[in-house]
Amino acid sequence: MAKSTTDTPLMQQHKAIKTKYPDAILLFRVGDFYETFGQDAIITSKVLGITLTKRNNGNIDASELAGFPHHALDTYLHKLVRAGYRVAVCDQLEDPKLAKGIVKRGVTELVTPGTATNEKLIDNNTNNFLASVYIHEQIHGIAFVDITTGEYFCTEGNKEYLDKLLQSFRPAEVIYQKNKKGIFEEYFGTKHYCYPLDEWIFNEQYANDILLNHFQTISLKGFGVEDIPTAIIAAGAILHYLKETEHQQLSHITSIQRITQNDFLWMDRFTIQNLELLDTNRETGNSLLKVLDNTLSPMGSRMIKRWLMFPLQNIQKIEERLSTTEFFIHHQELKNTLSQYIKQIGDIERIVAKIPLKKNFATRSISTCKIVTCNSRDKRTNQKFGK
Repeated sequence: MAKSTTDTPLMQQHKAIKTKYPDAILLFRVGDFYETFGQDAIITSKVLGITLTKRNNGNIDASELAGFPHHALDTYLHKLVRAGYRVAVCDQLEDPKLAKGIVKRGVTELVTPGTATNEKLIDNNTNNFLASVYIHEQIHGIAFVDITTGEYFCTEGNKEYLDKLLQSFRPAEVIYQKNKKGIFEEYFGTKHYCYPLDEWIFNEQYANDILLNHFQTISLKGFGVEDIPTAIIAAGAILHYLKETEHQQLSHITSIQRITQNDFLWMDRFTIQNLELLDTNRETGNSLLKVLDNTLSPMGSRMIKRWLMFPLQNIQKIEERLSTTEFFIHHQELKNTLSQYIKQIGDIERIVAKIPLKKNFATRSISTCKIVTCNSRDKRTNQKFGK
């Protein structure tokens, strides 16, 4: 009896790694190519429009095969993720010339819509939030993180409040308890890209431990979230998920901020849609965001969008924004000088985040960092909602 082709050392290695990521498309690095096998190959071929072949020239034990050159990873990766698939990138972890036997391989990144960092996968003018929802009894917890900027928020409230937050933040991905799928869909619908997690992850003690360990502190009191346990649980689940998806370097996430319900006017999906704040259904129409957004940087675009979705209620804070605007209207020379600097600095938020994430970024962007003080980002995080 002929020995199965799946018994080869390469395929044994592939199967072992695939077992750890059963719900993700595994891009398996072989030489100068990323290969996919079996059902992964069928999906990859269909989504990317590349040729589907079979190993071993049609042998009965043959497996479907589809691959592409390794240098085309960025081009094809974003197509798979945008099509709604989780993608595990498996690389060679040693030089094939020096390897004794089969080359050691391992997953270096698990890419999902909410954890994407590649510039082709995200919109520079929009935050790429990952949301975590902890469904409890009457009061539920919710947290949001954007690993491309380091922003991290949490709060708690009833289902109506959480639904408004989801509509305002527009997360690219939502995680929640696996055993609460029916309740989640009843409360928040089925339009969100979701990924359920095991129930044990949503545990208060576990969440506290993971947050304290991340922030290297003995208490969460300094962040002002110690009295909202359901929010802490949701926030802890997010960190767990990031580590589970091979995002281990998160030192740029330096704080977690509490969203205070009374600070903003919360709008439901129908209000947002009918006021055409972000989008318009008219073919030749413009949204309010498009009319107002005359910003000069991606950071500015993200901020004005956030301000539009989270209108202030405090008259004093509203007056502060108006006074700042008035100041620059009366000081045009200073405004023009600052505008020139802002145009040159690039996307500092995401450049800073790429350092701990160990992602490549343009050399030009590095050179512009010298005009920004090292602690400017920490000062900025406390004003994220423009309070």
